[in-house]
Amino acid sequence: MPAYLLAAVFTLLFGYGVRRERRRFSNAVLLGLAVLFLVAGLLGELDRLPDTFLRVAFVAAAVAAIMGVLALAVLLVANGVTMVRAEGGRPANLLSLLAGLGILALAGLLVATLTVDSRPLRVLASSTLSVAGYVAFLFLCFIAYAFLYGRLRVRRDVDFVVVLGAGLVDGSRVPPLLARRLDRALRLYRAQADRGEAPVLIASGGKGSDEQTSEARAMADYLIGHGVPPERIRLEDRSGNTDENLEFSGALMAAAKPGYRCLVVTNNFHVFRAAVIARRAGVPAQVLGAPTAAYYWPSATLREFVAILVSYPITNLGMCLLLVLLGVSVSWK
Repeated sequence: MPAYLLAAVFTLLFGYGVRRERRRFSNAVLLGLAVLFLVAGLLGELDRLPDTFLRVAFVAAAVAAIMGVLALAVLLVANGVTMVRAEGGRPANLLSLLAGLGILALAGLLVATLTVDSRPLRVLASSTLSVAGYVAFLFLCFIAYAFLYGRLRVRRDVDFVVVLGAGLVDGSRVPPLLARRLDRALRLYRAQADRGEAPVLIASGGKGSDEQTSEARAMADYLIGHGVPPERIRLEDRSGNTDENLEFSGALMAAAKPGYRCLVVTNNFHVFRAAVIARRAGVPAQVLGAPTAAYYWPSATLREFVAILVSYPITNLGMCLLLVLLGVSVSWK
């Protein structure tokens, strides 16, 4: 009963948080806690079942969990190899590979702890698994809420559609990743134009050290080539990251039309973090996603999650330190 009560409380807090401001990571955590306590309540009901059935169910669940974790690790490693071959060995492209190897290392640590009677090993395993469990919980919260947020519908016409930039091919050409963002923006532009006045498209992206032109200029040329009149396009060509994309685009929109309404378009893996950044920048935007190649999604999603964690350093470092201390106190026997 207490678990169900807590699930209801966190569900209400989640609903209030979403109604107040959809672009907060705290909504994801509240959703995760509501589901966690609901599952805890359901598991508590298992006491009413026959003991034989419970033993069989427990063994089956344990085997399924172990096999699932190992399969996930193998898939992440395989995806990491694909990413390195397709995109190069930059640190951001190694995340799925490192995550898979990390899961396998944790599994090996657990096996070693169960087979070797060693106090330091128990302490290390308890602390490491506690922190890993915390991070895994936050990751599941992030995935679930990002999925929900990415499926919100656009309810009204807007004044601007901002397209976030990405690196150019050969320093001047729009790559497929960015083309998908621009195509999504084009669909939004044409749909609203059919209803009345078309929005202004803002191409947002500066010129990197290895680029011959700004991302904004290349994006504008792409949009013009697909039928958008040049006068319906504005360039924001100073930004070097998502924070600056939204800060500089927000200033441009506020100067052109105070009280503006806008949409921001990026790729689907980037939607929720872009929404969090937009909130912090004071940009009143709903963020929409464009499709991403399947092989690119795992590493990109992990990168977005790591960026979210880093943006709350005190909370997450404090929780990890507390979990380490608890692991030490429990295992030091």
